[in-house]
Amino acid sequence: MAASFPETAISTERLLLRPLAEDDAPGLAAMMADDLVLAWTDLPHPFTEGYAAELARTLAPAHRNDGRGIVFAVTEHLTQRLVGLVELRNTDWRLRSTEISYVTATWARGEGYAPEAVLGVAQWLFEDRGFLRLEMRTAAGNTAAQQVAQKIGGISEGVLRSAWIVRGESGEVVEESRSDLILWSLLPEDLESPELHRDGWHGDHRYVLRD
Repeated sequence: MAASFPETAISTERLLLRPLAEDDAPGLAAMMADDLVLAWTDLPHPFTEGYAAELARTLAPAHRNDGRGIVFAVTEHLTQRLVGLVELRNTDWRLRSTEISYVTATWARGEGYAPEAVLGVAQWLFEDRGFLRLEMRTAAGNTAAQQVAQKIGGISEGVLRSAWIVRGESGEVVEESRSDLILWSLLPEDLESPELHRDGWHGDHRYVLRD
């Protein structure tokens, strides 16, 4: 049987990362109906409520059970409102390495939710699951995602040339163009950097498991 992540939830200062539920479908569909989500992700377009319900019901559980990764819904503690989505994928259990991707709702951008969620997952991976490497890939034009990688202490390792498809809508037509990807990595020792301590990212935003 393939190794897999446990079904769990992760709590940070302001956020709860938990398994997707079918009643998240309307919020997910609304969150994904955004030009930046279309441009920078490989999520289905259009991202319908039906697909969102299928993701929660069958696709995300299969993704976890098969050992490929895990999908978290990100919600606010205070309001229970859906803030975003975090996915671990391309997990290599021998290398103890995985890749993270994240989407933040339009209304929640600029609040520091993406770095907080990603850092919480990184702490859980390294401290609870014994992982040794977390990767992020950001399109060359996606400066917001690059800032998230930098804020959590990610190290830029280089450029993957022409390795991604960027999408945009022209009327009812989705147009595609190729883009470079910037490869970032985070190792357990990177979370101990003086920069993170100084900026308050390490220590003020500790994760807590909610099994």
